[in-house]
Amino acid sequence: MNESRISVRYSRALFQSALEKKILDRVYQDMVVILEVCKLPEVKELLANPVIRPARKSGVLHKLFEKDLHQLTLSLVDLVVKNSRENYLPAIARVFVHDTLIHKGVTESVLTTAVKVDHGVRKQVIDLITRMFKTRVDLKENIDEKIMGGFILKVGDTYIDASVRNRLRRIRKELRAASIL
Repeated sequence: MNESRISVRYSRALFQSALEKKILDRVYQDMVVILEVCKLPEVKELLANPVIRPARKSGVLHKLFEKDLHQLTLSLVDLVVKNSRENYLPAIARVFVHDTLIHKGVTESVLTTAVKVDHGVRKQVIDLITRMFKTRVDLKENIDEKIMGGFILKVGDTYIDASVRNRLRRIRKELRAASIL
């Protein structure tokens, strides 16, 4: 079974349980915490290490999460470790977060700019996305000086590249094509 199928199955089971128990928001916050903690190099190493016994991994994860996570989320962590699927934990959390946002009618969007945008511009972008895509928006911001100026906006599957770097790339391509003729 491939990674995405495993992640989706565990995530969907947790999603259904959280929905039935009316604790979806709480479990969503738990999965965000798990996503962040799983980015730590030490935790990545723990999850990927086949030499460490499952009971030991479970103990370490309980120490990390016990105070922050709901019992339902902790039981998922235990089940994942028990079934030797702990290295899928970040992917399970990612799928859960994505599915929860879809369930709530929120579209994840990413705005990449060369410099940090001010609050007014951020609000204009959110309003524009809300009007165009008729959805609520969860806007993440990235700063990438390599784009030189302009912006790159990703809304769901839609990708708009209005960066200076992209324009220069297109001009270079056109000039090369013209000189070949």
